[in-house]
Amino acid sequence: MSYFAMIWEIVRKDLLIEFRTRQRIVVMGAFAVLIGILFSFAIPPGTIRPQDIAAGLVWMTLVFAGILGVGRTFQLEAEDGAFQGLLLTPVPRDAVYLGKVVSNFLLVAVLVALILVVFGAFFQVDYGDHPIALLLTLGFGALGFVGLATLFGAITSGTRLGETLLPVLLFPLLTPMIIFGVSATNRLLAGRPVAEVSGNIRVLAAFALIALASGALLFKTVVDDA
Repeated sequence: MSYFAMIWEIVRKDLLIEFRTRQRIVVMGAFAVLIGILFSFAIPPGTIRPQDIAAGLVWMTLVFAGILGVGRTFQLEAEDGAFQGLLLTPVPRDAVYLGKVVSNFLLVAVLVALILVVFGAFFQVDYGDHPIALLLTLGFGALGFVGLATLFGAITSGTRLGETLLPVLLFPLLTPMIIFGVSATNRLLAGRPVAEVSGNIRVLAAFALIALASGALLFKTVVDDA
């Protein structure tokens, strides 16, 4: 079996488990909808333009809802020993990591789409004239987030604190993603030209690449020492 075929089998397995249980996607989706409802009541009409705060709300909802789902990546398999069984197979550790990243990224991509729909519905947010640039911004940010969250999810799954420890370890590392992501999204929602945010998008792409490379290199050490 080729390297990419092994990655695909892990992705397929994870997605089949998710489609059968729907545990993570339901939790993430419900959280995103609740955030939209709560902020629609918390912000008095006419005091703040939704366009001015939409970027921050979108990114913070992505991070918090994403942690609820990605944080349970290894928890479900650890309960019945399935993950340890996977590690006993001849599949390379980096292939296991990348398979987990791809499946998590697909779930987070669905979450991003839901977030955009929710905030568009509750706040009548105009997503601007550059939807492709906006999707690239959110896509690279989500990929970097998933790359780090998957790695740290493996680290925290073997501790007593588990998912409680994940945000503490992860949030400081997400600071560059939040800063550049919110800045780029805010400018795009304000109708600024793509040229103004091209640097931010490149930083987010580099952040995602570094997160994936670091995760692929460190995952073997993490799971073998757990």
